[in-house]
Amino acid sequence: MHANTLIAEIPNQFGIAIRVFGDGTIERPFNTPTVPPSSQDPKTGVSSKDITISHNPTISLRLYLPKLKHPHEKVPIFVYFHGGAFYFETAFSQLYHNHCNTFASQAHIIIVSVDYRLAPEHPLPACYHDSWEALKWVASHSTNNATHAEPWLIEHGDFSRVFIGGNSAGANIAHNMAICASDEALPNGVKIYGAIIIHPFFHSSSPVGSESLTGEQNISYLIWNFVYPSAPGGVDNPLFNPVGPEAPSLERLGCSKIIVCVGGKDRLRERGIWYYEAVKESGWQGQLELFEEEDEGHDYQLQKPDTEKTEKLIKRLVSFVHHHE
Repeated sequence: MHANTLIAEIPNQFGIAIRVFGDGTIERPFNTPTVPPSSQDPKTGVSSKDITISHNPTISLRLYLPKLKHPHEKVPIFVYFHGGAFYFETAFSQLYHNHCNTFASQAHIIIVSVDYRLAPEHPLPACYHDSWEALKWVASHSTNNATHAEPWLIEHGDFSRVFIGGNSAGANIAHNMAICASDEALPNGVKIYGAIIIHPFFHSSSPVGSESLTGEQNISYLIWNFVYPSAPGGVDNPLFNPVGPEAPSLERLGCSKIIVCVGGKDRLRERGIWYYEAVKESGWQGQLELFEEEDEGHDYQLQKPDTEKTEKLIKRLVSFVHHHE
């Protein structure tokens, strides 16, 4: 423990997730170890590599390429935003690396996993800026004049099937990217085909369902004020409350289909259902699905990757990606 003053600490379901000290030192006790990319993962055959697409600010990505059926094969692209409440975890952690290897292999897709900047060093909305820049960078590869051009995307990416998604805070980011895509065109006219919203992290000043704790007693409230202390509207900021007074209509979501996934034992379950119902009632014209695993908690697909329940979720997401074929 540091001798200097403890300024802030935020808990999660396992204990204290982050500590901030007066000298600027930050501890993230629950970050999982980082791992390097692999030229070919021994379990899945998926290849991965890291690339930095911007140095000011620094925006890095980890790309995953499945084993191809032939040298000129084109496969869907999935731009993925990791979870971690906006302030911990990374695209390079073992937890997310293993998950992306599995999903890239089973769904037979290219994954672009975004390592956006974290709070509190970089308060929100930095992560949204980074994620939109990454999405624009991916879309720029639909022609051959991309900056920092990536051959995997140019040679094997199917830009008619670009998906976005994430878990928890990453699901929140994915939602906001779909909103951005309704306001600002991606390069070369690329459209987001589908969004995968897993255990999304949303909140509002009004409780939903069986939520009883409001204000500073609610962990979501504490986290939001920690990661975005200057947020206009506080927890009702449109980035956190997608149906708040200043939020753009969900009718404008810039994609063709969405799947919302919830866990029956997840603290955020009712917010996920709330979001699903709000999209359904908004007049949005896309295809909307809900998937619930009743006996599982938050991010079980990451914490328990080798279980039947996780396999069931992955299969459902594979079907979501490929069902039109």
